[in-house]
Amino acid sequence: MATPLDGLLENSGLTVIYDGECPFCAAYVRMLRLREAVDSVHLVDAREEPELVKDCEQRGFPLNDGMLALLGGRTYYGGDAVTLLSQLTTASGLLNSATAAVLKRPSLAKLCYPVMRSGRSAALKMLGRTRL
Repeated sequence: MATPLDGLLENSGLTVIYDGECPFCAAYVRMLRLREAVDSVHLVDAREEPELVKDCEQRGFPLNDGMLALLGGRTYYGGDAVTLLSQLTTASGLLNSATAAVLKRPSLAKLCYPVMRSGRSAALKMLGRTRL
């Protein structure tokens, strides 16, 4: 029986699963110029897909701890996801260029991602929003 994640893995192009209520996650996804690098981009707000959140959790991709990117039948999670997205984005604007320069390097992304995740948790708490 196909699960929600199976269906997304079969899609061509890029799929990004993120927390739409996290101001950092939403801003990051909006900032990226992915459609210039990949023809088909599907952005999925995990808050609107509770079965998908559960499926990801069961497969070892807890979306409270990281975003998920799917490309070419492969999954990229957390720091690997932001590295992939940074490598796919075009350098446009100072913030986008600076972010891409840091996060496109896997070693730097792995160092930065826990800080980004902590910032997300703090922001959700300050805004009175629940975790996924």
